[in-house]
Amino acid sequence: MSAFLIVDTKIKDHTAYEEYKTLAKPIAEKFGGVYRARGGVMDVRETELWSPSRIVIIEFPDMNSAQAFVDSEEYAPVKPKRTDNAECTLFIVEGN
Repeated sequence: MSAFLIVDTKIKDHTAYEEYKTLAKPIAEKFGGVYRARGGVMDVRETELWSPSRIVIIEFPDMNSAQAFVDSEEYAPVKPKRTDNAECTLFIVEGN
């Protein structure tokens, strides 16, 4: 069953975040990740629980692959480039 890593990102330093994107993408792809949305135009209809800023959605073959990416040794040195330069909410959800 596929899994989706979803990140809502409020970027503070756009230049540094561009470097993060360049480094993170091939690592996600190594774990089977396919980018389905990456900061595109949003039509937000309801915001009672959450008001998104910039959404990234990466589809993985399964929950284990998504978790392995986030927890990987390859991603560990790249992650601070995201967390130091943006406020984020990240979660993984099973798909159909």
